[in-house]
Amino acid sequence: MNSTFALFILGWTVVMVALLAIGGYFMFRKFLKRLPKEDGKSIIDWEEHYIEETLHMWNDEQKAFLEELVTPVPELFRDVAKQKIAARIAQVALQKKAKTITQDIIIEGYILATPKRDHKFLKKTLHEKNIDVQPYQPLFEQS
Repeated sequence: MNSTFALFILGWTVVMVALLAIGGYFMFRKFLKRLPKEDGKSIIDWEEHYIEETLHMWNDEQKAFLEELVTPVPELFRDVAKQKIAARIAQVALQKKAKTITQDIIIEGYILATPKRDHKFLKKTLHEKNIDVQPYQPLFEQS
């Protein structure tokens, strides 16, 4: 009985250390994103700035489209992913001096904000909505 209990304690210790390490990793990443850069603003500050600057440019249809694009992200991380993607979309819109957020800007910002492994779902969604992927091919290749 003592050896069984000792193995249980050892296993539980390994599980706890692993969970703490995973949690610490994500907390440390968030901490690094909050540190100010050379310009005095952090990555998260810039994301919030871009979103605030373009809030008036979004309509309900475009918000729903963005919501549909982030559905493959696990719900636990969806808000963080949506903020990062929306900030990149807003940055693209401001660079193009757009008056409103269009579907093209959303797609371009999504491609630039997400890693290549997520592009497969985007292409599938665009295909289902009968949106041609060809104009965005250079963006898929460069990112």
